[in-house]
Amino acid sequence: MFQTFGINHVGFLLQCATWTVVLSAIALVGGAIGGTIIALMRLSRLAWLRWIAQAYIYVIQGTPLLVTLFIAYFGVTNLGYDLPAIYAAGIGFTLYSSAFLGEIWRGSIQSISKGQWEAAFALALGWRHTMLDVIVPQALRVAIPPTVGFSVQVVKNTALASIVGFVELTRAGQIVSSATFQPLQVYLTVAAIYFVICSTLSYASRRLERRLRQTAN
Repeated sequence: MFQTFGINHVGFLLQCATWTVVLSAIALVGGAIGGTIIALMRLSRLAWLRWIAQAYIYVIQGTPLLVTLFIAYFGVTNLGYDLPAIYAAGIGFTLYSSAFLGEIWRGSIQSISKGQWEAAFALALGWRHTMLDVIVPQALRVAIPPTVGFSVQVVKNTALASIVGFVELTRAGQIVSSATFQPLQVYLTVAAIYFVICSTLSYASRRLERRLRQTAN
């Protein structure tokens, strides 16, 4: 006997939406760390570091995220470890995010004119101070829009994590839809929750952009 879609089901969807946010946060924090390393490797003067980073980017960007999640889950399982779904999904999304964020940030850094680098070196700032005090603050303003756009994609792509047994918002919607046989109401609610999450990200990015412009002025 089918149930009527109600407040209890909405509560279940909201509960699973928190797991969507958690997985997105894991992906973006892990991706930020990995992306920073990848970006620095791509900018390195050492050719072998640049080659490794570029090969990693080509492999990850050329592989469907679904396949990356399968490899992260079953690869560790074949090593004899019983990996919880959240960990497997976190590893897969971190690998995925690192490749894309690394390229976004590498492009943002390289978009800063050579004159900025030359002026900093003329002042004898050194590479570290040049990056932290001159280049990164300018590159940050360039990087925010594509980074936020990618972050929104990550939130929506968390729906793929159900393939390794992780129950997030979309999977919860499937469960509730099967129980209530009211897919329209269920998925309209799911869409509304996704909209709130992604709109919050976009709003926060606009606030940050305005603050950075005010600081620069």
